[in-house]
Amino acid sequence: MMMKKIVLLALASLLTVAVQAEEYRPAETSVAGFIPLEGSGRVVYDFNGGWRFMKGDVAGAEAVAFDDSAWEVVSTPHTVELVPAEASGCRNYQGVVWYRKAFTVPADCAEKEVLLHFEAVMGKQAFYVNGELVEEHLGGYLPVMLSLSKAGVKAGDRCVVAVKADNSNDKTYPPGKPQYTLDFAYHGGIYRDVWLIGRSKVGLTDAVAANRVAGGGVFVHFDKISDERAEVIVNTEVENLEQRTRSVRVETTLKNQAGELIKTLSSRVVLSHGARAVTEQRFVVNDPHLWSPDDPYLYRVESRVVANKQTIDGGVTRVGIRSFDFSKEQGFILNGKPFGKLIGANRHQDFAYVGNAVPNSQQWRDAKRLRDAGCRIIRVAHYPQDPSFMDACDELGLFVIVATPGWQYWNKDPKFAERVHQNTREIIRRDRNHPSVLMWEPILNETRYPKDFSLEALQLTKEEYPYPYRPVAAADVHSAGVKEHYDVVYAWPGDEQKADAPEQTIFTREWGENVDDWYAHNNNNRASRSWGERPQKVQALSLAETYNNLYNTEPQFIGGAQWHPFDHQRGYHPDPYWGGIYDAFRQPKYAYWMFRSQTAADLKHPTAESGPMIYIMHEMSQWSDSDVVVFTNCDSVRLSIYDGKKSWTKPVVRTDRTMPNPPVVFADVWDFWEARSYSYTNKNWQAVNMVAEGIIDGKVVCTTKRMPSRRSTKLRLYVDWEAKPLVADGSDFVVVVAEVTDDSGHVRRMAKEHIRFTIEGEGEIIGDASIHANPRPVEWGSAPILVRSTRQAGKIRIKAEVEHPGTHAPTAAEIEFESVPATTPFCHEVQQRQVEQQQQARTAAGQQLSEAEKRRLLEEVDRQQQEFGVQ
Repeated sequence: MMMKKIVLLALASLLTVAVQAEEYRPAETSVAGFIPLEGSGRVVYDFNGGWRFMKGDVAGAEAVAFDDSAWEVVSTPHTVELVPAEASGCRNYQGVVWYRKAFTVPADCAEKEVLLHFEAVMGKQAFYVNGELVEEHLGGYLPVMLSLSKAGVKAGDRCVVAVKADNSNDKTYPPGKPQYTLDFAYHGGIYRDVWLIGRSKVGLTDAVAANRVAGGGVFVHFDKISDERAEVIVNTEVENLEQRTRSVRVETTLKNQAGELIKTLSSRVVLSHGARAVTEQRFVVNDPHLWSPDDPYLYRVESRVVANKQTIDGGVTRVGIRSFDFSKEQGFILNGKPFGKLIGANRHQDFAYVGNAVPNSQQWRDAKRLRDAGCRIIRVAHYPQDPSFMDACDELGLFVIVATPGWQYWNKDPKFAERVHQNTREIIRRDRNHPSVLMWEPILNETRYPKDFSLEALQLTKEEYPYPYRPVAAADVHSAGVKEHYDVVYAWPGDEQKADAPEQTIFTREWGENVDDWYAHNNNNRASRSWGERPQKVQALSLAETYNNLYNTEPQFIGGAQWHPFDHQRGYHPDPYWGGIYDAFRQPKYAYWMFRSQTAADLKHPTAESGPMIYIMHEMSQWSDSDVVVFTNCDSVRLSIYDGKKSWTKPVVRTDRTMPNPPVVFADVWDFWEARSYSYTNKNWQAVNMVAEGIIDGKVVCTTKRMPSRRSTKLRLYVDWEAKPLVADGSDFVVVVAEVTDDSGHVRRMAKEHIRFTIEGEGEIIGDASIHANPRPVEWGSAPILVRSTRQAGKIRIKAEVEHPGTHAPTAAEIEFESVPATTPFCHEVQQRQVEQQQQARTAAGQQLSEAEKRRLLEEVDRQQQEFGVQ
């Protein structure tokens, strides 16, 4: 884990904070399903840099000789346009865009199969190599693999790759639903990583590109798991693209998390030209260290293809050994023991300003924020997510429900169902080795589909994972064929107690929503962070009530996922979804601390926040409620005010049918006029404070203190990097936050300022005044920006100052930190990212709807959501 050192230096009127990363260990990033293995013979290049980009369709843009010199230079992951942090209601661009990249194939790809791996491109795509169409693809959430070798390209050749992408509404492939009636947005572009891979012509196949049922690549599965022993079975597919017959060994090494050898197995295969072969190798692990959310232990499977005593291809697969079952009587059973409730959240992938173009570090940070909040399961909504997010869930201990793309839309054309099923097959092939994967959702969310489709979707999950400990299939109990056949059904707390209850275990796919109706969307579980204390408090207590209801159930009800932990953009409503426990920049709201308090005080998680905690949900302002709410995972709370002149102690009231740690409410504690008597009458403002102590077994184990914020006097900066420093790859970004504080460092929540940021060194600020990114208005005491790295590691200095300084205006602040070198070599010819200068479009091109048509479409959304019992 990265350690942080914070050094404070007072320079004139500025506060300079220098943040340095120590003991940094580069993250392991999987590329096309494998973590790169040193000395394997496979070469991997970061292909994200040096793309030329044009928004709009351009005739002839695929041609090698096309002049793209006037196009913008960008790095992927890339969004087709930056949008304001609040840009719902189809304000994002939909339409054709072009990307072009000229490069020279690296010399160390000589005699290798040269591949380009696109992790995802939104919409429908056409790929050109040196002017020739080589691939067309439908769908925005799964990888595309191009063989440059098949296009006649070899090491040392200069090559031009062009990509035409179109995120326009298209009913022929899933999700299919027009964005203007969609609960999320089709943010366009090459929004995930692109890799150039040099692979031996005799080597490991790709699990997705191979397109074989339960085949391709490396498939790790298990048998006979117990506390005493476990069998780890590794299926490895190799192919021979050479013109001659080759004899090779498939060598598989199993290591523990510390990298210590457990065993190596070797199998010889003889491959004629164009042939493929699959080896099965079986390991026995004694006293296995079993994977669980609270102890996410990962073994390492190293795969090598060896010819003439030389490794010519290979990669690493991280796996977790765990068994699971679902019982009507005992609920969810993990590693042979009842687990209790599986409580977590859903996750859309978009972020403020950049849409879906989120780098690997932020994928990891999102997973960590969810695990910090006590989540143990994530339902990815409503599509497969970035591979690095899945890697992070393995590492951090988050079970995952992986959904196939779809939301409230069915197309009767048989090709549509075929494409849904193909998506699901590719999802399983991509994600089957992740220990975090607990369920597949192979159907279309909140959609009326025919029974034969439902049963086909279930069957293919069994075909693609035909081994013990198969991740189960889940779907809504009201959908055709589900109640009679699926492994787990989506329903509501209390449904297990009804006369017509299903036999399967029940999980709630989306909990927490309390809308007045699905047109207005007024409800008490959604609160923009900018709205302040009272709305955030109402939201937190609303979610706490629903959270509590999840536990007032029988074991057959195994848990649920909150909708939705991050504020996000939507197509069908002018407001963003504000129900997150974090905002779109990942700044926490009060509700985060309610979630966080549900983790056990004695938990010692290896990565996530854990241990005893306590939080006062109160700002001690003139508008604050008289009741004080405290979130804690301790046994009792002692609350004191006015330097201890008043004190109360209350227990955390738990039963076997309540949430683990209900909020503790101290009634009629805060009185502004009483506090005013200390500060105004007695001139002792320092005594106006509130201290909460968490007590376990009679001992104080954690303490927090609150004071009212006084006048705004200065700014303060911090880097929200969650143990992942900024990587100098030209794509990575980190959130930097400016807070308005008083003399004592208390955040001035009511401050109304606009903060102007400037930057020096190896970074750039994403966005400008056109999207309200810089200057940035202060909301709830803070103003965040996104800072992107260059490709040169080094120092970055950021200065924040109020837009209109004055004698008594808050003083400026500076922060300095360093980006760290990228570990994967680059393959590009443009060394510097050009600063974005064009005005960012704020309105989407496309169909204009009448008011009557808008209302008809939204009424249809309302009907479907009511039909599926969305709460």
